[in-house]
Amino acid sequence: MSQLDGIYLNGHPTQRLAGNLNISVAGVDGQALLLGLQPLVAVSSGSACTSAHKAASHVLQALGRSEELAYASIRFGIGRLNTEAEIDQVADQAIATIRGLRQTTLLNRSMPARSPTS
Repeated sequence: MSQLDGIYLNGHPTQRLAGNLNISVAGVDGQALLLGLQPLVAVSSGSACTSAHKAASHVLQALGRSEELAYASIRFGIGRLNTEAEIDQVADQAIATIRGLRQTTLLNRSMPARSPTS
């Protein structure tokens, strides 16, 4: 993930729950990122206390994340049975998904607005 700009680690870099990674990703919709990764891995968006409904995590906002970044957060859980190869595969898929979503966002912003037809 270090090869991408706009990736923010949520929480302390070393004093954290083992096997838990929560990041915010600038320039993507958190739900789209979640859907892009679900065929490969079980991930969740937002904090555990808001995962049942669509709301920006108040915990992430209290940590200083903007509402936009709080919505664009994703939580990965790594278990003792996960292999290094599986982790690498998920990381590669996450990078590809983030790049694809950002490219789509750029294309949508550059397209002229379509006028309604009668």
